[in-house]
Amino acid sequence: MASWAILDVLLLASGVISLVLSIIWRAPNVLMNMVLSDADLTAGTILGVSLLVTFVISVAAIVQRNHVTMPLVLLNYALVIDALGIVVIGTFVWFYTLRERANFYELWKLLTREERISLQDQFSCCGYFNGTDFAEIGGNFCTSAEVIAALPQDAETEVSYCVKYITGFADHTLNNVFTSVYGFMAVVLCMILATLCVIKKRDEAERFKRIDAKRGGRGFV
Repeated sequence: MASWAILDVLLLASGVISLVLSIIWRAPNVLMNMVLSDADLTAGTILGVSLLVTFVISVAAIVQRNHVTMPLVLLNYALVIDALGIVVIGTFVWFYTLRERANFYELWKLLTREERISLQDQFSCCGYFNGTDFAEIGGNFCTSAEVIAALPQDAETEVSYCVKYITGFADHTLNNVFTSVYGFMAVVLCMILATLCVIKKRDEAERFKRIDAKRGGRGFV
């Protein structure tokens, strides 16, 4: 039971983390809003709520008397649903990281002029793949066409262009996101196994209780 209780607390923590971060990351931030869309954050919110609801179900199930194991069975069904959601969300985020440069190029093109200037100033870069690739003149860094043309042309490190910085931030963030989501999967799977053990233990205790009652309450010799 102690192991089950620890896992249940971890389940609660997983739900809280997913829900809180999904809310915090909705704050206006050009770069973070590029990396995590409203759809991503909504999925995180739904996952967080689902895990918290499962935690409530687990508390209601565990306080039942030994012979009432159906709530624990329902808990495992809820955990299976959580696991499916985790697989879908985690895999989707992981898959998006496979083509980061191309994916964020499409998002870069959709940004407003002010948003591109904001990122150019933040990272001291001009344009996405090169200085003419949707580069915006303005702000504190890319102040003129001459400034952009004079930037170091380092093809290997792309220090002058925003692709390096945007995909670097995105890769770090998304890797942490899908790693954390798959970490939730470990908690859910262990919780399923622990709940099965609790069900078996309670069934055995109830069976021995019935046998003991048939023997007149004398117990086993």
